[in-house]
Amino acid sequence: MKRSILPVLLMLASVPAQAAFTASVDRSRLAEGESIDLTLESDDPTVFGKPDISPLEQDFAVLGTRQVNRLTTLGGKARATTRWIITLQPKQSGIVVIPPLHLNGGATAPISLQVLKAEQTDSKRKLSPVFIDASIDQQEIYVQAQVILTLRIYHSVSLYDDSSLSPLQIADARVEQLGQSRTYEKEINGVRHGVIETRYAIFPQQSGILNIPGQTFSATQVSQDGNEPYQPFGPPVGRQIRVTSPSIPLLVQPKPATYPADAPWLPARSVSLSETWSPQPEQARAGESLTRNIMLRVEGLSSAQLPPLPQALPEELRHYPDLPQLADQNTDQAVIGSREEREALVPDRAGQVYLPPVEVVWWNTRDNRVERTSLPGRTLDVARNPQLETHEEIAPVSVLPGEQRLWPWQLATGVLGLTTLLGFGLWWRARRLPAVARAAANAPSSRTLLDDLRRACLSNDPHATRQTLDAWARHQPETLADMAARFVPLSDALDGLNGALYSETGHSWQGEDLWRAIGALPTIATANGKAEENGSLPPLYPR
Repeated sequence: MKRSILPVLLMLASVPAQAAFTASVDRSRLAEGESIDLTLESDDPTVFGKPDISPLEQDFAVLGTRQVNRLTTLGGKARATTRWIITLQPKQSGIVVIPPLHLNGGATAPISLQVLKAEQTDSKRKLSPVFIDASIDQQEIYVQAQVILTLRIYHSVSLYDDSSLSPLQIADARVEQLGQSRTYEKEINGVRHGVIETRYAIFPQQSGILNIPGQTFSATQVSQDGNEPYQPFGPPVGRQIRVTSPSIPLLVQPKPATYPADAPWLPARSVSLSETWSPQPEQARAGESLTRNIMLRVEGLSSAQLPPLPQALPEELRHYPDLPQLADQNTDQAVIGSREEREALVPDRAGQVYLPPVEVVWWNTRDNRVERTSLPGRTLDVARNPQLETHEEIAPVSVLPGEQRLWPWQLATGVLGLTTLLGFGLWWRARRLPAVARAAANAPSSRTLLDDLRRACLSNDPHATRQTLDAWARHQPETLADMAARFVPLSDALDGLNGALYSETGHSWQGEDLWRAIGALPTIATANGKAEENGSLPPLYPR
């Protein structure tokens, strides 16, 4: 008895504290006489019975119900779900609400449906066993704007699974299919028809009359004659059916004259801008990086049609942009394109830095007017960074004749000075040893390193340039940072090289500015007024 109860207890222990019971529909907008699929889902593996669907009978006709049990594994954990798929047909047009349904203490949220009035169709087409209809959501659009083409294949007879639809190809337009084709049922003149619906987004690239060609649907009708021989490996037995949708002319208007000439053409239904920061702008400190993400979402355009965001950053901010991230989301009504631009901002000094607003100009295709969507400007309060500040030198304190002298500190200072001199003498002696001299002789000369640096710069290779630049700098009497501090063109060229190394824009880096700055670097004067031999650079173009 204990062994039989143990698996049940383990299964109950894996049940979540509050099992989810949800409802969803395959579409929320349909015409009168059409059907939809309502999906009820529960993740409680111990559920028994089925939900009560009697509240649906007031506003819907229940055409069918089927149950699907699924067991999935995610992250090593098994998850059991139960689905009930209910086919419903609204009894009236307008806004119809699917009421909450209950199961084992859980309840679904209500769902609103928009049921449109049924359109009058040709009586001859209604009586055809298979026919196809095509419609567009707008008769006139602007160039590069979006128009939705909807193809519906109606059939009152059974068809085999070999049906096909010719691909939609238009010479002067971009075409994108909105999701997969879906099926449902619709009652026409008392006859129930199966419907196969396919939607396309079309973006005309030229103004004028655009002819949307007809699409051809091919299928094999299931034979109604029971005497036909069964052929398991041959072609389906039945009548071949081919129907073609009517072609549709579309008027494409050019860009309006009232649209700003200096702004990229952006016809859309809606545009939104949002930004995120990491870390937050309130935590800005001098010399530390802030990552700014700006997201542009446009309804009615694909991501490939979105232009770069216009930004004007102040000189106090060094910025290192990444490659933009493009994405598309296909819905029933439109294509939603998004463009995400990310860049690292590094303040050079403490204080207030003003970021101007980011504004996008676009054409509202619903209201036929110019719109402007923007992110407001903001002021960054850049805090001081103690790690970047130089400490002031402390002046020595003179000891007056009547004050007590610190003999231990003076003694320690003398010992430290003697050991420093001794170490310097040993280092100087070690430099004169033959082994070190031979190793130094085998090392590349300053002239060879300079030639390597020139080739790396002129080949526009940021990684090779950085390696040869470090090797060349080790043979100079001062560090690379000291050289950049006393020569501004070299500092600017190094900022450009670092920006190419630490972002994804290294392929566009040009090394000519860095090589020109190294060639123009002034020498360091020695005490007797002569230039040091190691610090002087040979001319870029020796005679």
